Amino acid sequence: MNLRKLLRILRNLILFFFISTVTTVIVYRFAPVYITPLMVIRSVQQIVKGESPAWHHKWVPFDRISPHLPMAVIASEDNRFATHNGFDFIEIKKATKENETRKRKRGASTISQQTAKNVFLWPQSSWVRKGLEVYFTWLIELFWSKERIMKVYLNSIEMGKGIYGAEAAAKYKFHTTATKFSAGQCALIAATLPNPIRFDSAHPSPYILKRQGQILRLMKLVPKFPPEEKKKDK
Repeated sequence: MNLRKLLRILRNLILFFFISTVTTVIVYRFAPVYITPLMVIRSVQQIVKGESPAWHHKWVPFDRISPHLPMAVIASEDNRFATHNGFDFIEIKKATKENETRKRKRGASTISQQTAKNVFLWPQSSWVRKGLEVYFTWLIELFWSKERIMKVYLNSIEMGKGIYGAEAAAKYKFHTTATKFSAGQCALIAATLPNPIRFDSAHPSPYILKRQGQILRLMKLVPKFPPEEKKKDK
Protein backbone atom coordinates (compact mmCIF):
# COMPACT_ATOMS: atom_id res chain seq x y z
CA MET A 1 0.00 0.00 0.00
CA ASN A 2 1.56 3.27 -1.11
CA LEU A 3 1.71 6.50 0.86
CA ARG A 4 -0.94 8.24 -1.24
CA LYS A 5 -3.46 5.51 -0.55
CA LEU A 6 -2.70 5.58 3.17
CA LEU A 7 -3.22 9.33 3.25
CA ARG A 8 -6.52 8.98 1.40
CA ILE A 9 -7.73 6.37 3.90
CA LEU A 10 -6.65 8.59 6.80
CA ARG A 11 -8.44 11.57 5.26
CA ASN A 12 -11.63 9.55 4.82
CA LEU A 13 -11.48 8.31 8.42
CA ILE A 14 -11.05 11.86 9.73
CA LEU A 15 -13.92 13.10 7.56
CA PHE A 16 -16.13 10.23 8.74
CA PHE A 17 -15.31 11.00 12.37
CA PHE A 18 -16.18 14.68 12.10
CA ILE A 19 -19.31 14.17 9.99
CA SER A 20 -20.66 11.36 12.20
CA THR A 21 -19.99 13.13 15.50
CA VAL A 22 -21.43 16.46 14.38
CA THR A 23 -24.49 14.68 12.96
CA THR A 24 -25.04 12.76 16.21
CA VAL A 25 -24.78 15.92 18.30
CA ILE A 26 -27.29 17.69 16.05
CA VAL A 27 -29.70 14.72 16.23
CA TYR A 28 -29.46 14.70 20.04
CA ARG A 29 -30.30 18.40 20.01
CA PHE A 30 -33.86 17.23 19.32
CA ALA A 31 -34.09 13.47 19.98
CA PRO A 32 -34.26 11.84 23.44
CA VAL A 33 -31.13 10.02 24.60
CA TYR A 34 -32.37 6.54 25.49
CA ILE A 35 -29.01 4.81 25.80
CA THR A 36 -25.49 5.88 26.73
CA PRO A 37 -22.13 4.05 26.71
CA LEU A 38 -22.10 4.05 30.53
CA MET A 39 -25.42 2.19 30.68
CA VAL A 40 -24.01 -0.53 28.43
CA ILE A 41 -20.70 -0.69 30.29
CA ARG A 42 -22.40 -1.02 33.68
CA SER A 43 -24.66 -3.80 32.39
CA VAL A 44 -21.66 -5.71 31.02
CA GLN A 45 -19.83 -5.27 34.34
CA GLN A 46 -22.84 -6.69 36.21
CA ILE A 47 -23.03 -9.70 33.88
CA VAL A 48 -19.28 -10.34 34.30
CA LYS A 49 -19.81 -10.34 38.08
CA GLY A 50 -22.59 -12.91 37.66
CA GLU A 51 -25.33 -10.42 38.50
CA SER A 52 -28.55 -9.78 36.63
CA PRO A 53 -28.10 -6.50 34.76
CA ALA A 54 -30.13 -3.64 36.25
CA TRP A 55 -31.04 -0.85 33.87
CA HIS A 56 -33.67 1.65 34.98
CA HIS A 57 -34.12 4.68 32.77
CA LYS A 58 -37.03 6.78 31.54
CA TRP A 59 -36.67 9.95 29.50
CA VAL A 60 -38.98 12.77 30.60
CA PRO A 61 -39.47 16.36 29.37
CA PHE A 62 -37.75 19.14 31.29
CA ASP A 63 -41.06 20.42 32.65
CA ARG A 64 -41.65 17.03 34.29
CA ILE A 65 -38.52 17.39 36.42
CA SER A 66 -38.72 19.36 39.67
CA PRO A 67 -37.19 22.82 39.27
CA HIS A 68 -35.26 22.09 42.47
CA LEU A 69 -33.10 19.48 40.71
CA PRO A 70 -31.27 21.71 38.20
CA MET A 71 -30.69 24.19 41.02
CA ALA A 72 -29.27 21.44 43.23
CA VAL A 73 -26.82 20.11 40.64
CA ILE A 74 -25.70 23.64 39.72
CA ALA A 75 -25.15 24.42 43.41
CA SER A 76 -23.24 21.17 43.90
CA GLU A 77 -21.42 20.63 40.62
CA ASP A 78 -21.13 23.80 38.56
CA ASN A 79 -22.03 27.21 40.00
CA ARG A 80 -21.24 29.05 36.75
CA PHE A 81 -23.04 26.62 34.43
CA ALA A 82 -25.38 29.27 32.96
CA THR A 83 -22.56 31.65 32.02
CA HIS A 84 -19.49 29.63 31.01
CA ASN A 85 -18.83 28.24 27.53
CA GLY A 86 -18.46 24.64 28.68
CA PHE A 87 -15.26 25.06 30.69
CA ASP A 88 -14.99 26.88 34.01
CA PHE A 89 -11.48 28.31 33.85
CA ILE A 90 -11.87 29.94 37.27
CA GLU A 91 -12.48 26.53 38.86
CA ILE A 92 -9.76 24.90 36.76
CA LYS A 93 -7.25 27.45 38.03
CA LYS A 94 -8.40 26.98 41.64
CA ALA A 95 -8.30 23.16 41.37
CA THR A 96 -4.83 23.22 39.81
CA LYS A 97 -3.49 25.33 42.69
CA GLU A 98 -5.23 23.26 45.38
CA ASN A 99 -4.01 19.99 43.86
CA GLU A 100 -0.42 21.05 44.42
CA THR A 101 -0.90 20.30 48.11
CA ARG A 102 -3.90 17.92 48.16
CA LYS A 103 -3.35 14.17 48.42
CA ARG A 104 -6.73 13.49 46.84
CA LYS A 105 -6.95 15.50 43.65
CA ARG A 106 -10.16 17.34 42.86
CA GLY A 107 -11.46 18.04 39.39
CA ALA A 108 -13.19 21.03 37.87
CA SER A 109 -15.47 19.25 35.43
CA THR A 110 -18.53 21.24 34.40
CA ILE A 111 -22.05 19.92 33.81
CA SER A 112 -21.40 20.38 30.08
CA GLN A 113 -18.28 18.22 30.28
CA GLN A 114 -20.08 15.57 32.33
CA THR A 115 -22.92 15.52 29.79
CA ALA A 116 -20.46 15.09 26.93
CA LYS A 117 -18.77 12.22 28.79
CA ASN A 118 -22.04 10.55 29.80
CA VAL A 119 -23.66 10.64 26.36
CA PHE A 120 -20.74 10.05 24.01
CA LEU A 121 -17.80 8.53 25.90
CA TRP A 122 -16.73 6.06 28.59
CA PRO A 123 -16.05 6.63 32.34
CA GLN A 124 -12.40 5.55 32.63
CA SER A 125 -10.12 8.57 32.58
CA SER A 126 -7.31 8.83 30.03
CA TRP A 127 -5.71 11.52 27.88
CA VAL A 128 -7.61 10.22 24.85
CA ARG A 129 -10.95 10.42 26.63
CA LYS A 130 -10.13 13.84 28.04
CA GLY A 131 -9.32 15.09 24.55
CA LEU A 132 -12.57 13.71 23.15
CA GLU A 133 -14.44 15.15 26.13
CA VAL A 134 -13.16 18.63 25.25
CA TYR A 135 -14.22 18.10 21.64
CA PHE A 136 -17.75 16.91 22.46
CA THR A 137 -18.18 19.61 25.12
CA TRP A 138 -17.34 22.23 22.50
CA LEU A 139 -19.84 20.63 20.09
CA ILE A 140 -22.76 20.51 22.50
CA GLU A 141 -22.12 24.07 23.66
CA LEU A 142 -22.13 25.09 19.99
CA PHE A 143 -25.29 23.23 18.90
CA TRP A 144 -27.34 22.87 22.09
CA SER A 145 -28.87 25.45 24.42
CA LYS A 146 -27.98 25.43 28.12
CA GLU A 147 -31.49 24.16 28.82
CA ARG A 148 -30.95 21.24 26.45
CA ILE A 149 -27.63 20.37 28.07
CA MET A 150 -29.27 20.38 31.49
CA LYS A 151 -32.22 18.33 30.25
CA VAL A 152 -29.94 15.65 28.76
CA TYR A 153 -27.75 15.68 31.86
CA LEU A 154 -30.67 15.16 34.27
CA ASN A 155 -32.14 12.42 32.07
CA SER A 156 -28.94 10.43 31.57
CA ILE A 157 -26.66 10.81 34.58
CA GLU A 158 -26.04 7.80 36.81
CA MET A 159 -27.90 8.24 40.12
CA GLY A 160 -27.47 4.80 41.66
CA LYS A 161 -26.74 1.20 40.78
CA GLY A 162 -28.55 0.61 37.48
CA ILE A 163 -30.43 3.90 37.90
CA TYR A 164 -30.08 6.59 35.25
CA GLY A 165 -31.86 9.92 35.15
CA ALA A 166 -34.25 11.83 37.37
CA GLU A 167 -37.41 9.81 36.75
CA ALA A 168 -35.77 6.46 37.53
CA ALA A 169 -34.14 7.93 40.66
CA ALA A 170 -37.51 9.28 41.79
CA LYS A 171 -39.18 5.90 41.35
CA TYR A 172 -36.52 3.58 42.76
CA LYS A 173 -34.99 5.86 45.42
CA PHE A 174 -37.93 7.89 46.73
CA HIS A 175 -41.05 6.13 45.39
CA THR A 176 -42.32 9.27 43.70
CA THR A 177 -41.94 11.03 40.34
CA ALA A 178 -39.33 13.53 39.20
CA THR A 179 -42.03 16.22 39.12
CA LYS A 180 -42.66 15.80 42.86
CA PHE A 181 -39.05 15.89 44.07
CA SER A 182 -38.64 18.10 47.12
CA ALA A 183 -35.71 20.48 47.50
CA GLY A 184 -34.25 18.19 50.16
CA GLN A 185 -34.44 15.10 47.94
CA CYS A 186 -32.82 16.98 45.06
CA ALA A 187 -30.01 18.12 47.34
CA LEU A 188 -29.47 14.52 48.49
CA ILE A 189 -29.22 13.33 44.88
CA ALA A 190 -26.79 16.12 44.01
CA ALA A 191 -24.68 15.27 47.07
CA THR A 192 -24.17 11.69 45.83
CA LEU A 193 -23.36 12.48 42.19
CA PRO A 194 -19.57 12.35 42.55
CA ASN A 195 -20.01 8.64 43.40
CA PRO A 196 -23.66 7.46 43.18
CA ILE A 197 -22.65 3.80 43.51
CA ARG A 198 -20.87 4.35 46.81
CA PHE A 199 -23.32 6.90 48.24
CA ASP A 200 -27.05 6.20 48.43
CA SER A 201 -29.36 9.22 48.32
CA ALA A 202 -32.23 7.13 49.72
CA HIS A 203 -30.16 6.09 52.77
CA PRO A 204 -27.78 9.01 53.30
CA SER A 205 -24.72 8.78 55.50
CA PRO A 206 -23.83 11.60 57.93
CA TYR A 207 -21.41 12.91 55.29
CA ILE A 208 -24.15 13.06 52.62
CA LEU A 209 -26.55 14.74 55.07
CA LYS A 210 -23.89 17.37 55.75
CA ARG A 211 -23.42 17.89 52.01
CA GLN A 212 -27.20 18.12 51.62
CA GLY A 213 -27.28 21.04 54.04
CA GLN A 214 -24.47 22.81 52.21
CA ILE A 215 -26.20 22.33 48.85
CA LEU A 216 -29.55 23.58 50.19
CA ARG A 217 -27.85 26.78 51.35
CA LEU A 218 -26.08 27.23 48.00
CA MET A 219 -29.32 26.67 46.09
CA LYS A 220 -30.61 29.94 47.55
CA LEU A 221 -27.54 31.83 46.33
CA VAL A 222 -26.96 30.64 42.75
CA PRO A 223 -28.93 32.35 39.92
CA LYS A 224 -32.27 30.72 39.09
CA PHE A 225 -32.10 28.19 36.24
CA PRO A 226 -33.59 28.32 33.74
CA PRO A 227 -34.34 32.05 33.81
CA GLU A 228 -38.05 32.86 34.01
CA GLU A 229 -38.27 33.77 30.31
CA LYS A 230 -36.65 30.47 29.27
CA LYS A 231 -38.78 27.92 31.10
CA LYS A 232 -40.16 26.36 27.94
CA ASP A 233 -38.99 22.80 27.27
CA LYS A 234 -36.41 22.83 24.50
